[in-house]
Amino acid sequence: MGPFLALALLLQPPAPALPVATPVGNLEVVATFDGPMPTGVAVSKAGRVFVNYPRWGDAVTFTVAEVKAGVATAYPDAAVNVSDEARPGETFVSVQSVVVDSADRLWVLDTGSVVFGPVVPGGAKLVGVDLTTNKVFKSIPVPADVALPTTYLNDVRFDLTRGKAGVAYVTDSSTDGPNAIIVIDLDSGACRRRLNDHPSTKADGNFLPLVEGRPLLQRKPGQAPKAMTFGADGIAISSDGKHLYYCPLSSRRLYRVPTAALLADGEIDPKAVEDLGARPFASDGLESDAQGRLYLTNYEHNAVMRRNADGSYDTIVCDPRALWPDTLSVAADGYLYFIANQLHRQKQFHSGKDVRQKPYTLFRVKIDGTPVALPPGRAK
Repeated sequence: MGPFLALALLLQPPAPALPVATPVGNLEVVATFDGPMPTGVAVSKAGRVFVNYPRWGDAVTFTVAEVKAGVATAYPDAAVNVSDEARPGETFVSVQSVVVDSADRLWVLDTGSVVFGPVVPGGAKLVGVDLTTNKVFKSIPVPADVALPTTYLNDVRFDLTRGKAGVAYVTDSSTDGPNAIIVIDLDSGACRRRLNDHPSTKADGNFLPLVEGRPLLQRKPGQAPKAMTFGADGIAISSDGKHLYYCPLSSRRLYRVPTAALLADGEIDPKAVEDLGARPFASDGLESDAQGRLYLTNYEHNAVMRRNADGSYDTIVCDPRALWPDTLSVAADGYLYFIANQLHRQKQFHSGKDVRQKPYTLFRVKIDGTPVALPPGRAK
């Protein structure tokens, strides 16, 4: 390059800044995680923050943690977080979800499954922790005829007004077995599979998500690409407790069913399940607020949506940093909390190469909603 050409290039005006998409929502970073990938988040009335790390292949020292001053610490203690093959019912095997109920107690949903393998006998359970004493007050095993070998317990919601101590509703998002909504009586511990293998709980066989602009398929070395087949995943209860909303991860459809139908004896009338229609996005986590609205992650567009009572949608968050928004938690402080964990960048989707970039992030965004309140002592 001659001196005159070099000088001419230096004197050229700088290229204009090109327009870019405008983010939606003022995201605040609550915590970042440089270790294993988190999936769930729960926030107590006092603002205590809890997260969990399923054992999907990362090195997981503890599968449940409390976040204090941005640092995750084993909760309720280190010992229970060490999975013991001899005592799977007394230690955490692999926790997929943590939720704070209306009585301000933390519930831990243990899949009993490591790296999506068969459920360890006695390992699948729902564990309640008293946030005042930080001690386990109840552990409810999910029996083998409910937590099948193929079952993957995914997410859970509570209604403490039902029966003596309330009920829990759990999604089974199995990729290769029947899907269902599991109903757990918190007093007796009785567990039942409802809507077992019902079409509304199953993956859409024609579903092809687009994440970061690319088709998301399972791509394993030496194998042909194949579709994701996760069933019922996200779950939320209406503000009056009368309906349960849910959606398969591998689908763009949203459903709801009366909780009375789930709690009744006998087969559920197929007409009781409402198909709320196809959406232009797919969801992982769902959540609801006391104002009668539904929040849905939109993992195809780095977004979080809100479904209003009239069925219309608002965008609460759209931000390139929200890489696979997973679980949602509406908190008493007026914020919606969610984990962004880059689930789609795991090695099983990229021919054996892990393309996740640490840290993973816990975000929050201010909303005008408050948590659903279905407190104990109001039996129906």
